[in-house]
Amino acid sequence: MNDCCTQSGPDQNNFDLAVIGAGSAGFSAAITAAEAGKRVALIGHGLIGGTCVNVGCVPSKAMIRAAEAIHGANAARRFPGLSGAAQVDDWAALMAGKDALVSGLRQKKYADLLPGYEGITYIDEGAARLVPGGVQVGLRLIRAPKVIIATGGRPALPPIPGIREVPTLDSTSLLALETLPESLIFLGGGYVGAELAQLMARMGVKVTMVCRSRLLLQVEPEVSEALTKVFWEEGITMHCGVTYDACYPAGARAVLCIEESGKRLELAADHLVVTAGRGPNTEGLGLEDMGIETDRRGAIVVGDDMQTTCPGVYAAGDVTNRDQFVYMAAYGAKLAARNAVLGGAERYDNGAMPWVVFTDPQVAGVGMSETEALAAGHEVKTSVLSLDNVPRALAARDTRGLVKLVADAKTDRLLGGVITAPEGSDSIQTLALALKFGMTTKALGETIFPYLTTVEGLKLAAQTFDKDVAKLSCCAG
Repeated sequence: MNDCCTQSGPDQNNFDLAVIGAGSAGFSAAITAAEAGKRVALIGHGLIGGTCVNVGCVPSKAMIRAAEAIHGANAARRFPGLSGAAQVDDWAALMAGKDALVSGLRQKKYADLLPGYEGITYIDEGAARLVPGGVQVGLRLIRAPKVIIATGGRPALPPIPGIREVPTLDSTSLLALETLPESLIFLGGGYVGAELAQLMARMGVKVTMVCRSRLLLQVEPEVSEALTKVFWEEGITMHCGVTYDACYPAGARAVLCIEESGKRLELAADHLVVTAGRGPNTEGLGLEDMGIETDRRGAIVVGDDMQTTCPGVYAAGDVTNRDQFVYMAAYGAKLAARNAVLGGAERYDNGAMPWVVFTDPQVAGVGMSETEALAAGHEVKTSVLSLDNVPRALAARDTRGLVKLVADAKTDRLLGGVITAPEGSDSIQTLALALKFGMTTKALGETIFPYLTTVEGLKLAAQTFDKDVAKLSCCAG
């Protein structure tokens, strides 16, 4: 067997598989192998449950929902004859409620699951390091012929002169603040920055966003433009297409120096919130000694089978160069486990992978963007439908957003799309299934959709390739 790891030693340290990391990816890999009768060493790396439940998806979405409640009350006046108002009355109570939710889910969905799997041994005895033969955990050598690395990632600090001298926050520490600040500067306009900036602005904080390019650079430009307009309307100051080269403290505040349209500006706030990327947790794992390749970010490079450049060692989740979504981490880890110890030959496939940005309106997409489709050699046609053509949005008095579909002009097959709408996250799976099963725009446009739903916007956008939907009567499609 041409593996980096060979099996020998005392029974209590002998396993079929060693998994480093006890977050979503680690649990997915361990459970997959254990359900097939394999002995698994699940080696703790940080707080059990990992990023998503502890400091990522769960706490951020709970707080985003709270901010939406504030905004919803304040936006009631969009309906004739209504008014409303809401504000943060007790920040500490709000944070305590979020923390209770997190601790409850961490216990229920992670810690409490372990006793139900006899094949899993949870080991939390110190730092883990890959060695020939398995994994060294503190003073204990865990022997296993196969290893899966699932140690996750963390917020990265960009190399800006002076940044270590100013009061900074990241996505983790922002959601642990004991008091609500008066002002914040968000550095970075990606998914995390966009979500958290709008959240804090709705909580009553004066928010400024700084982006080197545009908001949500990864998405369609029409979407970026629409969401930027929403942010301005909600009082968020946007500085996009700028450079920043220094920051310094001014008393207890942070000052960021930027250049915008040839002018030098100094922006000041209580904190600088760094949301300009994440880095993989690979320190101390001994990757170089094992011949495991990493990319320029330091992320582990894996093949479509989730195996690293060291035979027998696999990796999944945010520690890799693959998609940085919790559900894709769990998916990749399941593939890694099947391929590592169950004789599988499965390949990672993200061709119909949906993604969501939980701003308001939400941004959700799947498949190729127009730029990606052109780069892939397709002759492309697109459809862009504003939400003022969607009856659901008109009835809700909320037409912020759009639907954009991308298709192959020769075959009419759908290649991708994005929806920006208050309920976009719950609508995108329909388009994901359309892509998965190779639907054409004509087939999508002829599919029956329930009336007065946001997802009906996908049908209308598909019909827009061939007709002017503004001239259709209700339900006439």
